[in-house]
Amino acid sequence: MNEAATGATDGDPFVSFQEVQKSYDGETLVVKNLNLDIAKGEFLTMLGPSGSGKTTCLMMLAGFETPTHGKVILDGAPLNNVPPHKRDIGMVFQNYALFPHMTVAENLAFPLHVRKMSKAEVEQRVNRALDMVQLGGFGHRRPAQLSGGQQQRVAVARALVFDPKLVLMDEPLGALDKQLREQMQYEIKHIHDNLGVTVVYVTHDQSEALTMSNRIAVFNDGIIQQLAPPDDLYERPDNAFVAQFIGENNKLTGTVEAIENGVCKVRLDSGEIATAMSISDAGVGGQTMLSIRPERVRIAEEAANCDTQVSGTVEELIYLGDHIRTRISVCGRDDFVVKIPNSTERAGLTPGNTVALGWRTRDCRALDRPDDL
Repeated sequence: MNEAATGATDGDPFVSFQEVQKSYDGETLVVKNLNLDIAKGEFLTMLGPSGSGKTTCLMMLAGFETPTHGKVILDGAPLNNVPPHKRDIGMVFQNYALFPHMTVAENLAFPLHVRKMSKAEVEQRVNRALDMVQLGGFGHRRPAQLSGGQQQRVAVARALVFDPKLVLMDEPLGALDKQLREQMQYEIKHIHDNLGVTVVYVTHDQSEALTMSNRIAVFNDGIIQQLAPPDDLYERPDNAFVAQFIGENNKLTGTVEAIENGVCKVRLDSGEIATAMSISDAGVGGQTMLSIRPERVRIAEEAANCDTQVSGTVEELIYLGDHIRTRISVCGRDDFVVKIPNSTERAGLTPGNTVALGWRTRDCRALDRPDDL
């Protein structure tokens, strides 16, 4: 994807980054010419590895960082010269940022007192927010008396209690264990669905992004590599970085022999022929990388009716409960993975055995080949 990534929004965007750049040292750009529109009521996740620019974008939106170039706009108004406390934005941080000397109710009431609301309205809003995160009876407790998950719910409630225009969440579930993190993903998603508030969420966790978002912006090196709904991003990655960063992905390399009607024929490095959806810029004779998800590969008898068929040698089988993760040597690579449902017959799938593999053309994408492959 090029450096400009606009959102598919109806009407005027609620949040807009326009030609935004950010440098901390005056030389290196950590955000490069960002154009991004976010619709009102949308849950957009900025996803990427550390140092990719996603958190810097969130901090510029919050007002804790200033763009080196370009404009950030919220609800039609430029934000560049508006201080953070006047932006009407709720924030949820990874470390909760709760006041330890205050009760839960006092923590929630704090942003309301700052806005000089009446005592009756403060009480009403605090109770409503606590009920929203299922902590109705916890208002008198202090943060230290709560579990990590409960503290994070309080942080979410505090961000929502004053009905902000926008809620920003910066790695809010990073400090929680796996089971609690997954539970909180669903809870935050349901709160968003019920309230319709606009959320911009930052994470490096792919499953969080896929579970919660309307759209995901995948960042790398200060540039949005792809901006799309979760299913598009997973099923139809635009480039090798996105294919490898989102979920597990098999990679095979080869040379393009023909392209017709959006489908290319590729001679793999092993000499075998494969067909794939042509996404890369490589023309006939160019080098390409085939990308296919482990669950899309068929094995043994199921491979017989596939558009592409290759052979491989079983290296390893790992039992993972609902499926068997099978590692296979294919075309000179020993990291090709097939996920086999646990209910599938596994006769012949023994390390050292040769097996047939296959896939449909529409499940395989021919992408630009990275330099490190």
